[in-house]
Amino acid sequence: MMERIVAVFWLLLVPCGLVADDRVPDPVAGYEHLINTPYLPPYFDQETFDNVWKVWPKPLRDRAEQADADTRRQMAFKRYGLTGRPEDPTKPLQYVVDQKGTWTLNCFSCHGGQVDGKTIPGLPNNRFDFAGITDEIRLTKALLGKKLVPTDFSSLVFPMGNNKGTTNAVNFGVALLSLRDAELNLVPGASFPKMLHHDMEPPPWWHFAKKQNIYLDGFAPKGHRGLLQFTLVKENKAQAFRDREDDFRDVYAYLSSLETPKYPGPIDQAKADQGRMVFHNHCSECHGTYGDKPEYPERMVSIDVVKTDRARLDSLTPEHRQGYGQSWFNTYGEQPGLIADPGGYVAPPLDGVWASAPYLHNGSVPTLWHLLNEGQRPKIWRWKSLDYDHQRMGISVDVLDEVPSGLSAIDRREVFDTSRFGKSAAGHDFPNALNDQEKEDLLEYLKTL
Repeated sequence: MMERIVAVFWLLLVPCGLVADDRVPDPVAGYEHLINTPYLPPYFDQETFDNVWKVWPKPLRDRAEQADADTRRQMAFKRYGLTGRPEDPTKPLQYVVDQKGTWTLNCFSCHGGQVDGKTIPGLPNNRFDFAGITDEIRLTKALLGKKLVPTDFSSLVFPMGNNKGTTNAVNFGVALLSLRDAELNLVPGASFPKMLHHDMEPPPWWHFAKKQNIYLDGFAPKGHRGLLQFTLVKENKAQAFRDREDDFRDVYAYLSSLETPKYPGPIDQAKADQGRMVFHNHCSECHGTYGDKPEYPERMVSIDVVKTDRARLDSLTPEHRQGYGQSWFNTYGEQPGLIADPGGYVAPPLDGVWASAPYLHNGSVPTLWHLLNEGQRPKIWRWKSLDYDHQRMGISVDVLDEVPSGLSAIDRREVFDTSRFGKSAAGHDFPNALNDQEKEDLLEYLKTL
């Protein structure tokens, strides 16, 4: 089966110039690169991680002190939103951990998580707390007398995400690319531009194969080079990106091979059949069709039509997008399809939509039920548990009247306040045209995608 997949990738990629000579990209190798090859500088070592519990609040610290090493690891994984790898739950999916015990962040920090108790590579990670682990690893290093690295100071100068599972990733790319020329050489004296910091949720990786352009605003033509954009730290010189092209041809093949996770609960087929008709009449124009002959239009929806939070759209200027488009990442502008001024967001495919809560591009809507019932979306909500809400299809939450006072920084990131900048849950009000029965049937149909 895998040999057939590889052969198909080769036939698809050769005409696009994505394969060097006769080399066949290997999706299995792509996964191995992501979990085993450090493309960024190392962050901390195993000793630091094993002692991070010593900087936790006293009640949690007391529990950890009485626990064995494996229980402490599980407690740390839960605290920071880490998940074990499917093939080895003792190792974090979100980090490369080498034989020396050195931990290096990888792409699964955003694009790999857990839902309904199952780890799924390619799932948007809605729990990873980059700010939390950065702050507490820094404190642990100080406690142990270890040397600090640039990443330890990142959260002091660059917002890492105001909620667990969200990141300021778009501005990471803006900031890092602004220090380089089109060949990716570092420019002496270059500095970060003024940026509109905001939080966002990453899209599912299993949508990658359906798209011609990537990112929420669909501005960038898809290609293996662009996947290297978030390794633009100063330590990586221009030649490093050329040297890693074959690796990321494999990664491209891996992303293209990912399959949609199937909903694990029961489905009322009669209601789902009714919901299919509702979807076809009201949703398919933007989100595509599914079944034996699926079609995805990759439709750009104007911000004035979708009316969701526009911070993500405004965070990139036409100049930012053109700078990327004229760089090595986009073959110096030779790759067609760049959109410098999108004017909105691309309606995503909905394969596996059941698994990708919370919803909207900023993660402001906790369940599909809330997405379909705009007037019932909570203004402030907090994670209730890690249990999947099968009734409303999404994460289990408590709805709050206000943000509780006295929370620690890490607990504060459990609370989503839609009144904050970039956090609005407004927009995508199209389901208002449906009655309650149609919404109920549609929700059942979405389980089947």
